[in-house]
Amino acid sequence: MTSSGKRESIPKYIKFLFGGSAGMAATLFVQPLDLVKNRMQMSGEGGASKEHKTSLHAIRSIIRNEGFTGIYSGLSAGLLRQASYTTTRLGVYSILFDVFAVEGKPPNFATKAAIGMTAGAIGSIIGTPAEVALIRMTSDGRLPVNERRGYKNVFNALYRITTEEGVLTLWRGCGPTIARAMVVNAAQLASYSQAKQFVLGTGRVGKFLPSPLKTIGKVRIQNMRVIDGKPEYRGAFDVLVRVVSKEGFFSLWKGFTPYYARLGPHTVLTFIFLEQMNKTYRRVILHDTAAGGGGI
Repeated sequence: MTSSGKRESIPKYIKFLFGGSAGMAATLFVQPLDLVKNRMQMSGEGGASKEHKTSLHAIRSIIRNEGFTGIYSGLSAGLLRQASYTTTRLGVYSILFDVFAVEGKPPNFATKAAIGMTAGAIGSIIGTPAEVALIRMTSDGRLPVNERRGYKNVFNALYRITTEEGVLTLWRGCGPTIARAMVVNAAQLASYSQAKQFVLGTGRVGKFLPSPLKTIGKVRIQNMRVIDGKPEYRGAFDVLVRVVSKEGFFSLWKGFTPYYARLGPHTVLTFIFLEQMNKTYRRVILHDTAAGGGGI
């Protein structure tokens, strides 16, 4: 608290830092679910439609073929994605939230949803390269050894993608990725700041509809290879048509169960960590003994 009684605010760069750190901490707990989701959404390519029948079947297969540590494949990419995507989206949301606050009053829900969409879009653009690396690293273990890309870590993946396929490949599938991020963040961030007591329900809003966008954009397109100068898919619509025609309409929701199981806990854990970081900063750095979580 200042001498005038006005409560000091957390610096914006600290809000960015805490946002990314909270997302990274949550990822340590849910990375296996992300791996299972990506593997299930890749099932069906090359005619392997029965590769993973259920989430449990996928987990057993991964542990049997790749060892227990295999369920954490792509962790470095998952962490970098949070460091880039979550840092940006939560930081941008926090800044815009303050910009649109009028005389200390928070913006209305519609405005919160709009700035959530904006934050999601910007964060998605920044985070797509790590997302591409994550999709490829988590999908690699399902391939025969001689067909695997064999990225050592996320930085090796980004370097090789850039040198072997061109820098723009890092933003492959960016369109559907942005669309999904806008839907999820409009629901997630606006609902959270509107009513923290509904945080458990927040993570479930907007999950069902974006799932095909994730299959189309974040998995099939971002993981595709270019063979003899020709990409496997011509675009999102081509993926949609081919998946539906060869694997059935409901295959667009492959991986829905682990996706649902992942996003809820990740959302809750991210906001729990974020609240505690804000609370600790206010008490230790700002000497605000009445500090609550602070939120976003």
